[in-house]
Amino acid sequence: MSETATKPKSGPLRALYGWMMKHAQGKHAWAALACFAFAEASCFPIPPDVMLLPMMLADRKKALKLAAWCTLWSVIGGMLGYAIGALFWDAVGQEIIRTLHISQAMVDGLRLKYSAHAYWIAIQGLTPIPFKLVTISAGLANVPFAAFMAFAVLARSVRFIVIEGLLVHYFGDFARVLLEKYLEPALIGFLVLIVLGFVLMGYLAK
Repeated sequence: MSETATKPKSGPLRALYGWMMKHAQGKHAWAALACFAFAEASCFPIPPDVMLLPMMLADRKKALKLAAWCTLWSVIGGMLGYAIGALFWDAVGQEIIRTLHISQAMVDGLRLKYSAHAYWIAIQGLTPIPFKLVTISAGLANVPFAAFMAFAVLARSVRFIVIEGLLVHYFGDFARVLLEKYLEPALIGFLVLIVLGFVLMGYLAK
């Protein structure tokens, strides 16, 4: 067998993946995931899946606990996002939207949609749409807080626990083999999903 055939794959994406898997079980990993999920629901642009999935793949027996932990802090962060929209839009909310390069038209479209049908929070909370846009827009729309919480918990539970957690729990070993074999296309596909999230939120905000 040739040296080329036996040489393990390398590259910046695989180096990053190796680093993430190495630290996925570190003593501060759970706290970091909580901060990641909390911030993403209110102001941070990158979804917590990029940290949650490596942690679940590193120890799939804890996949459901990790998914529930991520859900909890995402919902708590969503409460801050709701407060930003409802109470601090002029002081903080507009600056966050500008920093994330989100148009006012998108926010206004979602605000009108949530004012008419609050259940869209649950639907859009499942999609690649940045969750902070959903939470801030819900607060700006003055969606009743109890309704917001119910739909936020539903959306994040289904996304993190039902979809990602159960899949990794039952198929984690197979998924890890596939991921490590097709790492570059998988990561590129994930980035495409993030971009599609921004495209989708622009379409749904119309």
